[in-house]
Order: sequence, then structure tokens, then C-alpha cells
Amino acid sequence: MRAWVLRIGDKLSASYWFVPSVMALLAALLAALMILLDSYEGSEWMDGIAWLYAARPNGARQMLSSIGGSMITVAGTVFSVTIAAVVYASGQYGPRLLTNFMRDRGNQVTLGTFIATFLYCLIVLRTIRSADETGGYSFVPNLALLVAVLLAICSVAVLIFFIHHVPSKIHINSVIQDVGERLIAEIGHRFPRSLGRSGGGEEIEVPAPFRSDATARAAEARTLVAAKRTGYIELIDDDTLITQARRCDLVLRLQYQPGDFTHVGRTLVEIWPPGRCDKEAVAAIRDAFAVSSRRSALQDLRFLIDELVEIAARALSPGVNDPFTAVTCIDWLGAALSDLAGRDLPSPLRVDEEGALRIVAHAQGFDTFMDRSFGALAQYCASDMIASLRFLGGLGEVSLGCDDADRLAIVALYADRLQTLAEQALSGYNLARVVDRAGQLRHALAEPDYKRRLRDGTAWLGGTA
Repeated sequence: MRAWVLRIGDKLSASYWFVPSVMALLAALLAALMILLDSYEGSEWMDGIAWLYAARPNGARQMLSSIGGSMITVAGTVFSVTIAAVVYASGQYGPRLLTNFMRDRGNQVTLGTFIATFLYCLIVLRTIRSADETGGYSFVPNLALLVAVLLAICSVAVLIFFIHHVPSKIHINSVIQDVGERLIAEIGHRFPRSLGRSGGGEEIEVPAPFRSDATARAAEARTLVAAKRTGYIELIDDDTLITQARRCDLVLRLQYQPGDFTHVGRTLVEIWPPGRCDKEAVAAIRDAFAVSSRRSALQDLRFLIDELVEIAARALSPGVNDPFTAVTCIDWLGAALSDLAGRDLPSPLRVDEEGALRIVAHAQGFDTFMDRSFGALAQYCASDMIASLRFLGGLGEVSLGCDDADRLAIVALYADRLQTLAEQALSGYNLARVVDRAGQLRHALAEPDYKRRLRDGTAWLGGTA
């Protein structure tokens, strides 16, 4: 249930209708409140202020009709402009970025402002009564009318903001910055992230069915929890898994992680020992996996990395040939992986508060994220000198966050792979530049004071891109 609630919350935040609907509801409540105040207080006090005199029924109707009519017209225009921007961004940068534009609060609030103002004017307009309609008694909610004018002024300000916001939001650097900043923020939030607490792999005894050398007979001693939906695993409710594992004294091995695709009948979780697991625990464990039709960044760092890789790959395609967009993506990937390189990644073995093993999860090492980012981009960057040089510069940035020899070896490995691919795609001066830059990086990484050497070579890190 908790996984379902988290998934729905994420969907609402990314929807284009939720915020405008809430603002429309608040506008209706505001209209009712202002009409109630006008009914009790009246508007005679406004006649004493020259610039704030009370309006008459015909004038009030004309004003509210003008404001309401213009607001619904502008709301339709705003919606059309937003859809056009979304279509452009989806075709230019990739369909997976569609959610980023739908999630944008500026677009949601802009549409909500115009719809809320229109609805407010419509409700207030209906309460206006002239003397000939009521047999001598007229009612004009002048205080509510004043609020309508203020809402119209706010709407004009929002329209000016929207005109500036849309072109700046679809600018490629802004698109990449949004994804990059979210990636860096998620890295800082999740690592070290744990399902329970991480446990040292050599200090904790893993049950026989979950070991790599498990026999066929030992592997049978487990309960399998199968998926009931087909799609991408959007999130896993870690708290529920730990709670159920502690309640029944179980050890769970996860077969999937957020972002993986599963379908009906595939095993989500293996449970040991099988005799302690009741139907309630099996149902709760299955419900801890939220399956959706598409991936999201809710718990999937790989999705954010894939977005940057996709933009860079499209930019380096022969039909686009925009290496400087790819350079921007590499810069953000280098910043994110540099931050990740200095963090401790959690063990796949997770323990509860008492130190008992509860979860055997998938290991996500530094090499996994390097392969997902720089490894995926190497084939595209190798055919362009500018992108290749910045690729090597990005590897240098990543190495500045490393203090581990194994991670430095991974960085050097991707420099070698890029050079190998570049030797097949480039020639002459362009190839010589890439080979020379790759050699400089490998030479710097081989020295104990590699960070000083790279920092001193700030021009080298920046490259020519």
C-alpha cells in the first residue's frame, strides 16, 4: 500500500492537471468567502474613496465578463503553447524528457492561475442582482469584485512570466541542467542509502540458498514471490520489506531493482526459510513493488543518467551533429560521477537494527554507473574530436573525486576504451589530439599526486570544448 501511495504521489507531482485543479478549487472557495463577507459587511464604505467607489450591477457584470472571458481565452493559449513546447522538446531531446516538462511547476501554476481567475469571476458574476430583477433590492459584491481585479493583475504578471519561462525552459542548457542537478541531488540523498543498514559482506553469513555456489537441493529451500503485473519497477518500499522480514524472521533476496522490467510470473523476491512465511507477508512483500508502464527517477538513478546519455547521443548523431550539446551532458555526468566517486556505496547485504541479515539486494558499484554513463557514450564521442576531448576531461573530473585505486583503474579503463574506438573512427590530426590527451590522463593517474597534476592543468581539464 505504501508503495502505491508513493507512486501516486509521484504521478500527481508530474501531472499537468493536479495543481490547476487545486487552484480552481481554492478559487471557488475564495469566491464563496468573499460573497459571504459582502453579504454581511456591504460596500457602502467604498463610496467614500474616490478611486474605490462601489460598482453598479451593469458595470460589475461587464467587468467580470471581460475578465472571465479573457482569462479562459488566455488559458487555452497557454495550454497550446505548453503542448507545442512539449512536442518540440520530445522530438528534439528525447521522449523520456516529456515528464520533465509536465512536472514543471511554472507551467502548472500558469495554467492554474488563468483557470482559477475564470472560475472565480464566473461564480461571483452569478450572484449580482439588479433592482428590477429583485423588485427594488440590488446586490453587487464589490469586495469580491475588487479581488477579481487583483486576480486579473496577478494573471497579467503570470502571463509575462510564462512568456519568459517557456523559451528559457526548452533551451537545451536548461534542460540538461535540470536533469544534472536532480542527478547530483539524488546521489547525495541516496548514497549511502540502505534497505535497513548495510552489512559487511564477509562478516555476515548468507543463507545457503542465496550463495553463488548453492546446490540445486539447497536452492529449493525458498519461497518465490511472483509479479502480478507487467511493466517497469518504479519503486520498492524498503520499509515494508524490512518490517515483514523482521516480523517473520526472514531473509529476502531481491531479483529486481528500480528501473528493471518484469512481467507476470517472474520472481520478484526469494524468501528463506519458506516455512516461516505466511500469506500476509507474501502479499505485503509483493505490494512493496510498484510496477508502472514507464520508468521514472523516483528511485532509479540510471534513468537520470540515461536521459543525459540520450541527449548527448542524439546531439552526436549525423543528422544533428551538435557536439557542444554533448559536451554539456558530459560536463554534468562528470560532476555527478565525481560526487559519486567520493562516496561509500552500500553493501548488497542489508541488516536490521539488531544486526540480523534481512535483505540481499543487487550490488550497484561505481563501475556500474561508469558503464551506464561514460561507457554508453564512448561509442558516440569517439567519432568526434571535440566530444572525445571533453570525454577525457570528464574522466579527469571524475578522478578528482576518487581516493580508491580500484576506481581510478576504472577511470583509466574508459580512457583506453575511448582511444581504441577513436582509432577506428578518427584519423590524422584529430586522432593525434585524442591519443595525446588520453596518454596525458593515463600518465597523470599513474602518479601518486595525480590530483595535483590534474588541478594544476586547469586548461587541460577544460579542454578546447
